[in-house]
Amino acid sequence: MTAAWYGHLKFKNTLLWKVVLISWLIAFVEYCFQVPANRIGHGQFSAVQLKTIQEVITLVVFCFFSVLYLKEGLKWNTIVGFLMIVAAVFVIFKKW
Repeated sequence: MTAAWYGHLKFKNTLLWKVVLISWLIAFVEYCFQVPANRIGHGQFSAVQLKTIQEVITLVVFCFFSVLYLKEGLKWNTIVGFLMIVAAVFVIFKKW
């Protein structure tokens, strides 16, 4: 989804309808993997845990995408914010 949602930012001169179409095609491929993964994983994890896993993976991928593809650096406050999300993962997965 990162490529579908943010990849077009390097192609601001491309017509919007083209980027929307290409983004939808990229997103479709991801959905073809994500939906079965959620269905299989739901036996082992709760829906909340599956969503948490997805968000953490998305943030990790986005960090690399942002730095390597978009050439945007990560600032300290972004890293601290992501670390807070990692703390949320602990809270969500901890057996209380």
